[in-house]
Amino acid sequence: MGSALLLPSVAKLWKVTSGDFRESREGDAGVEHIHTLGGEVLLAIVISVAERPRGISFVTDDESAHQIGVLNWPEGHLIDAHIHKPLTRTIDSTQEVLFIRSGRVRMDLYDMEKNYQCSRELVSGDTVFLVAGGHGFEILEDADIVEVKQGPYLGQGEKTRFTPSDNPHWKGSHEHK
Repeated sequence: MGSALLLPSVAKLWKVTSGDFRESREGDAGVEHIHTLGGEVLLAIVISVAERPRGISFVTDDESAHQIGVLNWPEGHLIDAHIHKPLTRTIDSTQEVLFIRSGRVRMDLYDMEKNYQCSRELVSGDTVFLVAGGHGFEILEDADIVEVKQGPYLGQGEKTRFTPSDNPHWKGSHEHK
């Protein structure tokens, strides 16, 4: 496996040194879809603070357990009042969305076998959708982060903690979230 380098936010650099870079939607500026090294599994989607076209741009596929869209409307635009109908949905994994409100963090991504895939630096205004695999973070500057995931919360037993063996950035055990 090639070594992965710490990369700045995709708002500043669109280069991947480890892992495949694939955009699943043509022309979606400021959005990076990060796959496993072999390209089989989507691990994360990073949405950087970037100038976006007017309207709604969904960065997830219709089949995704989370539907994430970026809305960019001018002043005075109206969104119709609406209610979401109750539906029964079945999910088989926990996915997270993190909003970096301030600060700077390094995100490390792993495949389901706990193999290190790559790292990205996230900055104030960035959003990341953690789709599959594992992840860890190092806070590089004081950070204020909002986390959204499916519930209900079932306790610490719903996650498997591990010590990365092949991450060049890993510095050892830290306080658990």
